[in-house]
Amino acid sequence: MRAPRTNEEWLLDLRSEGAAQTRALEDLRAYLLLALRGSMKRDGPVPENLVEDVVQDALVRALDHLDRFEGRSRFTTWATTIAVRTAMTELRRRRWKDVSLDELVTGDALSPERSIDPLESPENQAAQLEIVRVLRDVLDNQLSERQRTAIVAEMRGLPQEEIARRLGLSRNAVYKLGHDARKKLKRGLEASGLDAAELRAAFS
Repeated sequence: MRAPRTNEEWLLDLRSEGAAQTRALEDLRAYLLLALRGSMKRDGPVPENLVEDVVQDALVRALDHLDRFEGRSRFTTWATTIAVRTAMTELRRRRWKDVSLDELVTGDALSPERSIDPLESPENQAAQLEIVRVLRDVLDNQLSERQRTAIVAEMRGLPQEEIARRLGLSRNAVYKLGHDARKKLKRGLEASGLDAAELRAAFS
């Protein structure tokens, strides 16, 4: 059984051609399969085909970005980080695959049932209700349709890359929509006499 590769050996083998690269890819694939199964099993059963797909994607990304490895950790740790991030992105995508934007943004984007803590004091509950009322007013009356769609979808947990894909926009465009929406929400709260300290106090 050969000794584990050093960082330099991983880079040399993966940048080479022929048998050396093939063996390195096979070894890295086997390592990532074990590492990913171990890191994901805490969240419950994960389909094996998902693990296989993620590892394949991670191998491609690692090969494409070898020049970004700075040697601050073990190469296998760096590659595992890529695999875990790839897995999280894919899991988020699958979670929202069958949920339409219309379902996400229609109805109560901010409802008292979701926002108000029943264990809080009556005074804090009243403060929370007022903040939610102002936020909903701004969402419904001061944002453009696309700004509202972007910020509500983000509030509901839809990843920005998925919002961009569904709206047919770039990530930068979706970021700008969310940024502008947050500025309007902040201005709406301030216009109602609410400041950051009151927000923290109400929801801390």
